[in-house]
Parts: sequence; structure tokens; C-alpha cells
Amino acid sequence: MSLDRLAPAVFVLLWSTGWVVAKYASLHSEPFTFLSIRYALSAAAFLALCLVVRAQWPSRPATLRAVYSGFFLHGFYLAGLWWAIANGVPAGISGIIAALQPLLTAMAAPFLIGERLQQAQKLGLALGFIGIAIAVSPKLLDPATADLTHAALPLAINLVAMASVTYGTLYQKKHLQSGDLRTIATLQYIGALILILPLSLIFEHQHFDGAAQAYGALAWSVFGLSMGGVGLLLHLIRRGQVSRAASLIYLMPPAVALEAFIAFGEPLTLPLIVGTVVVVTGVYLTNRKAFSEHRPAEV
Repeated sequence: MSLDRLAPAVFVLLWSTGWVVAKYASLHSEPFTFLSIRYALSAAAFLALCLVVRAQWPSRPATLRAVYSGFFLHGFYLAGLWWAIANGVPAGISGIIAALQPLLTAMAAPFLIGERLQQAQKLGLALGFIGIAIAVSPKLLDPATADLTHAALPLAINLVAMASVTYGTLYQKKHLQSGDLRTIATLQYIGALILILPLSLIFEHQHFDGAAQAYGALAWSVFGLSMGGVGLLLHLIRRGQVSRAASLIYLMPPAVALEAFIAFGEPLTLPLIVGTVVVVTGVYLTNRKAFSEHRPAEV
């Protein structure tokens, strides 16, 4: 089977491991500290790639737009998501919340870029939020978190993170339609580092335990996700197969839930399963005519 046939499925499988890596990394490092190291290494790796292939760098205005978009696509987004997972949001539930990104994009599009929603898309949006409510209901109703502080705040931060990547996606769609994606990715990781490093210095103690597992999670985050995932995305764009990959994004929440069950024993509860099905249905209805317009959210 050729790479062209395998690439979309491999891309989605690769992307889905990000939520498990976030949970795993939280056992060995503070989230902002880990992300600071990851972004520095990712920016350096992409910079080296750009120098080797002599990629064309954007103009100064486009450079500033790329850095700005990095604040939201990687900075605010992963800062909120990784903090939420480190503070108790199960990776499986966070993976389901990630499915809100195309839903939120579709909801914001009429206001930001003038796209109108059809009735089926409105139904999809409603189903998406209902599915999230079903999936997270056991955590909110858990007697151990009866005050909701330990459950509701991390979940709210996770949702804010999805709003951030939604804005970043629409901003990139509007302002970064052209240019070499490798140089844009380099600048976006630099932007994310500019944001996340001060958060690490202000709110954390730069704890990174240096265990082999910590370095393994870091290596996978940089080369498997930041480089490998983006590399496959570039391949799909070049081959015109973005729509095929986007259609498989519907498998992301169940894939994350299954991986979290295998890696951490997170239970596959009935609300989680039902919520996943409802969310996937909502995402399908919202995006069935516009797969290629939404960039998958990275972890």
C-alpha cells in the first residue's frame, strides 16, 4: 500500500497520541516547562530544515502574522490544554473536547469571515455541545469533586484552549493563505515560545525530572508530533488529500479514549462512549461539505 493511501490514516493516528503524551508528560514535568522545551526544540528543528532546503522566508508583515498566529495555535491552546490535563482532565475527555475545534470554527466563521451556517450545521453544533455535556457529566457529578472547583475549572480552561486554536485557525485562514508552510511553522513555534516561557518562569519551578520516560515523551512531542505530524500534513496538502485526512478526524476522539484506556486505564464509561458518538455525529453534520477548511488541532 502506497504512502499516499496510508498517509491520512497515519496522520490521524499520529495526531491522536498527543493527548496521551500530554498526560504522560504531566507525570514528569510541569506543563509550561515541558512545552517551553518542546517549542524551543521544535523551532530549532524546523529552522534547521528550512536552512537545509533553503525555504523562502515570508515578508516582515507576514512574519509578524505568523508569530502572532503561533500565540493561539500553539501557545494559548496547548498551555490551556496541557494545564487542564495536568490538573485532572482525563486524556479521553480532553480528546472529545478537541472535536469542538471544527464546531467552534464553524460557529465563529459567520462573524469573522462571513460564512453562513446551514440548518444541518446548526444541528451539528447543538449535538457537539450535547455530546460534550454527556461525556463530562460523570466528572462534574463525582462526589470527590462536589464543589466543582477541581473539575469545572480545568474543563473550562480546556474549552478556552479550544476557543484559542479556533481563533488561530481562522486567523491563519484569513492572513496566511500563501507562503512556505515550513517557515511559517518555524515562526509559529517561536511565537508560542515567546508566550509560554514567561508563564513557565512566573508560575512554575521549571521541574523536569530527567527520567528516560520524560525524554521519551519530549522526543515524541518534537519529532513525532511537531515534526512528523506537520510533515505528513505538508505531504497531504501537496498531494491534495487534506479532505481525506479531515474526514478521518472523526476517529480522533474514540482513538484518544482507547489509547488513554490502554496507557492509563482511564475507564471507557457509557457516558464517554455515548458522548463520543454524539460529538462525532455533530462534527460530521457541521463539516461534511467543508472538510478542507479546518486545520486539525495539535497536541
